[in-house]
Amino acid sequence: MTNFDEVIDRRDTHSAKWDAMEPLYGVSPDDGISMWVADMDFHPPQAVSAAVQGMVDHGVYGYYAMDASYKAAICGWMDRRHGWTVDLDWIFSTHGLVNGTALCIQTYSNAGDGVILFTPVYHAFAKVINANNRRIVESELVNNNGRYEMDLAALESQLKGDEKMVILCSPHNPGGRVWSKPELKALADFCVKHDLILVSDEIHHDLVYGDNKHTVMSLAAPEIINRLVMLTASSKTFNIAGAHVGNVIIEDPDLRAQFAATYLAGGNSPNSFGVIMTEAAYNDGEDWLNDLLDYLEENRRIFDAGIAAIPGLKSMDLSATYLAWVDFSGTGMPPEEFTKRVEQEAKIAANYGHTFGKGGENFLRFNIATRRELVEKAVKRLAAAFADLQ
Repeated sequence: MTNFDEVIDRRDTHSAKWDAMEPLYGVSPDDGISMWVADMDFHPPQAVSAAVQGMVDHGVYGYYAMDASYKAAICGWMDRRHGWTVDLDWIFSTHGLVNGTALCIQTYSNAGDGVILFTPVYHAFAKVINANNRRIVESELVNNNGRYEMDLAALESQLKGDEKMVILCSPHNPGGRVWSKPELKALADFCVKHDLILVSDEIHHDLVYGDNKHTVMSLAAPEIINRLVMLTASSKTFNIAGAHVGNVIIEDPDLRAQFAATYLAGGNSPNSFGVIMTEAAYNDGEDWLNDLLDYLEENRRIFDAGIAAIPGLKSMDLSATYLAWVDFSGTGMPPEEFTKRVEQEAKIAANYGHTFGKGGENFLRFNIATRRELVEKAVKRLAAAFADLQ
């Protein structure tokens, strides 16, 4: 068993999560709790550290080549964990999945075209859409008693005819939803009807709890392979986000050829540290992941129970990811007020809901992938910060 309760001081290590919290949120890392950036405060599987140590011991850090074993590790993982058969030739290695998303936007759309997002959703999507001079089409998710649902009928009424792509976050960040097969099939049918490329970002697909079952989009709707691009990565699963390695997996040869041209034009090549870490994680990290899920599930229970005990606060059911999405609208407070209490009184740095797009204005996102002591401390601090509501 991995000791996820181990105290690991990440301050002054160039950690975005801990070293940037004070300039961005006014919360000191010395007495504050960092619950924003989506990485974990845990060591990765021992196999990953051993692989990096092997590189250090060798002492030469040259260009990476001969990637068959790396791609085979990806294929093996997808088959074992998700029942999805992947061919080595379908895989492109990108500098993380934000880079992979940007390359998809550049490949399958033109300046001014519409790109559809189901908001609130991971904020980096909007950043790269805007940076590539495309138009964001926000389809606001319906909050059905604390559970997000897509409203495809409402989306259809928004369309102008210049939309070229849908970017889906599956499982959903920040809502923690695991989309059902019927929901995925309905979206696939929508994409066929409106001639849209579907980019399915499934970076959180390994972080699923209990009886919930993630379905790979390729398996949910195999009939849309000719318009489907899959994005996966080891980074969230094994806490190696700094390796900046992602997988763009494209089954259709025509879509693949188009992407390959953009990939070549951008001068992309793999990071040797990242691919070696990924191969080690996929080959020898499964027991670590199972232990992690058990640990995170208890963190989730503690955090949700603490939030539920505070009048006016409600945490969405977290079926996947380690990112709790907390609704503060029941407090009757404007975002400035409840955010001030979280930062200045509870001394917690959490992501601002409005950055995730329409529908996120009254929320904050909390990362619970930290040692349990801090999760317990966080809910106590939040209860104290909103004690006047009790």
